[in-house]
Amino acid sequence: MAEMDKKVIPAPPPVPQPSANCCNKKGLRMNGLPPSRGYSSVSTATRDTWERLFDEGYKADVYINTDNGGIIHAHSNILGMASPVIRGMLKKAKSRDHWRSISISGVPYDAVRVFVRFLYSSCYEKEEMDEFVMHLLVLSHVFVVPQLKRACEQTLELGFLTIDNVIDIFQLALLCDTPRLSLVCYRMILSNFKPVSETEGWKVMKQSHPVLEKEILVSLVDAENNKRERTRKSNEKKIYLQLYEAMEALVHICRDGCRTIGPHDKDFKVNQAPCKYATCKGLELLVRHFASCRLRVPGGCITCKRMWQLLELHSRLCADSSICRVPLCRNFKEKIRKQVKKDEIKWRTLVIKILRTKSILVSPFLGRQ
Repeated sequence: MAEMDKKVIPAPPPVPQPSANCCNKKGLRMNGLPPSRGYSSVSTATRDTWERLFDEGYKADVYINTDNGGIIHAHSNILGMASPVIRGMLKKAKSRDHWRSISISGVPYDAVRVFVRFLYSSCYEKEEMDEFVMHLLVLSHVFVVPQLKRACEQTLELGFLTIDNVIDIFQLALLCDTPRLSLVCYRMILSNFKPVSETEGWKVMKQSHPVLEKEILVSLVDAENNKRERTRKSNEKKIYLQLYEAMEALVHICRDGCRTIGPHDKDFKVNQAPCKYATCKGLELLVRHFASCRLRVPGGCITCKRMWQLLELHSRLCADSSICRVPLCRNFKEKIRKQVKKDEIKWRTLVIKILRTKSILVSPFLGRQ
């Protein structure tokens, strides 16, 4: 039984080891390197050896043919380990005098050389990356070299994008399946659409990829609609907040009094402290007008009509009209019971939105009915 347990229980996995953070004496950047084994880091001398192996082509066994008759010597074992695609190409390539030949076309010779150098040492020089970054992005995608692909994406995202080239890079990002870079380009296009639509890249895309142009235009319309909707909701929220503050100020005036207006049993001083309710002054003027207006009936005076609406809204927010000191609160409660269903739905919707805007359910005098 003990022997069976030993066979069934698997050995524990090895303890994770720290990764190395490396850079060489030439100032070459190291992106996406796999973790080093143990606690050691790759020395500068080791990286220089890999550089020399590539530069001198010692015991190379592969010819890489490039455009314009260019040839790069390389080692099949290294290329095969660095890129699964190149490994497949090497398996299909016929051997002649211990040499195999593959072709990488469509990009400049110097860009291919930078690409192959990266396969050896995972390093590149900044000047070369800046010059061939778009070619390197294509090569890293086609030959499945994720470390280089991430480095190219970062270079393009962190300062290479301009109004003039964003359309070209956007199409390249879609072609090379780089979602983050595609999104960065997409946002830049939408936020700078007018100047971007006047570039040569846009005109070429319009002719060669009309479907993509249509998708961008549809996205632009959606973005504008979303922006208008956000603005509408923001303005609507401000109105609801103002209404709630007006309700608080109305209760304050009718219950406590403010400056020169309030309940008949309150004494008012001319020089009182400033009121904490921002809407109190305007509401005070509205109440004074409502008290003295001869056309007070609803529809007779526009100003009074606003006051009638505020009083009705208060009655719908008031938790207990029996102790409320706001005029006509109880009368409006009775009116609500007889109101047409259509009007009732409108008022109830308004009350719900006001309360949601303030994120409240109940309060001493302003509660949901």
